[in-house]
Amino acid sequence: MSHHHPADDEAVPAFWRGLGLPGLADVHVHFLPPRLLRRVWAYFDAAGPLVGTEWPIRYRWSDAERVAHLHRMGVRAFGALAYPHRPGMAAELNRWALDFARRTPGCLPSATFFPEPEAPGYVADALAAGARLFKVHVQVGGFAPTDPALDRVWGLLAEAGVPVVVHVGHAPVGTAHTGPDGFAALMARHPRLAAIVAHLGAPDYTAFLALAERHERVRLDTTMAFTPFFDRFVPFPAAELPRLRELGLAGKVLLGSDFPNIPYPYAAQLDGLARLGLGDDWLRAVCWESAAALFDLDQPTGPAS
Repeated sequence: MSHHHPADDEAVPAFWRGLGLPGLADVHVHFLPPRLLRRVWAYFDAAGPLVGTEWPIRYRWSDAERVAHLHRMGVRAFGALAYPHRPGMAAELNRWALDFARRTPGCLPSATFFPEPEAPGYVADALAAGARLFKVHVQVGGFAPTDPALDRVWGLLAEAGVPVVVHVGHAPVGTAHTGPDGFAALMARHPRLAAIVAHLGAPDYTAFLALAERHERVRLDTTMAFTPFFDRFVPFPAAELPRLRELGLAGKVLLGSDFPNIPYPYAAQLDGLARLGLGDDWLRAVCWESAAALFDLDQPTGPAS
C-alpha cells in the first residue's frame, strides 16, 4: 500500500516517483485566452449563479507561470480546455488553444464546440489540425447534449476516437440540461463516443459509474472529487468505492484537477485520491497509465526526471 500523501505541491514529484511513474497526466486543466480567463475568474470571485459558493482561485498567475508550475510538479501531459458560453466563440477559441498547445511542451492539442451550424466544420478543422482532446460544458453552455445541432459533431468525434471531456453533471449547480439522463440519451445515439465525464458526474456518481460500466468508451475524470472542498457539497458515496476501484483498474478513471481554477493546492487532489486506500495499482492507472494508453503518451526511456 502507498503511504504517499503529498502535503503540498513541492511534494508532488515524490508522490508519483513513489508509485514508479514517469509523471502525471491530467485531462482536466484549463488554459484560456487571457481576457476570457480574467472574465471567468471575475465570475468565480463574484460566486456567480453557476458557482454557488465562495471559490477563491488559487493559481491566479500568468500562462507561463502556470505551465512552469505544472512542469515542476511533473504533470507531463495536460489539456488546455476552453469552452464557449455563447455562439460564435468556439472557432476562435480552438485557434488559440491549438496554437497554445503547439508552443507548450506536454500540452495535448485541445478544442471545443457549441451547438451552432458552423460546429461540424470547425470541429473537422480542429481534428485535421491535430486536436486530441475536446471539452464541452453543458452547464455553462446551457444546451442539451442531444441538441440536434451537435449530432454531426458527436458522430465526427466518435468516428475519430478522439475523447471529449463532458461537463454534464449537476455540480456545482444543476441546470435544465445537466444530469445523467441527457448523457445516457447521447450515448444511446453515439455508443462509440469516447466521453470523459467530468467530476465523476457529481453528484450523480452512481448513475455515471453505471454508464461507464455499460459503455466501452465512457470514462470518468476525478476532477475535484475527494478534496475537502468538494466533499462538503457532494461527497462520493463510500458504498461505491469498490466500483470506482474496478473502473479505475479497467482504465476508465482518469486524473483531472481543474487547475488553475481551484480554491486549494493542486496536491490536495492527489492527496484525496491516495487517501481512498484503493491501492498503488489503482493510483498508477488513474494518475498516468490509463491516460498514457488513451493518448499514446511516450514513456521516457531514461530515469524519471
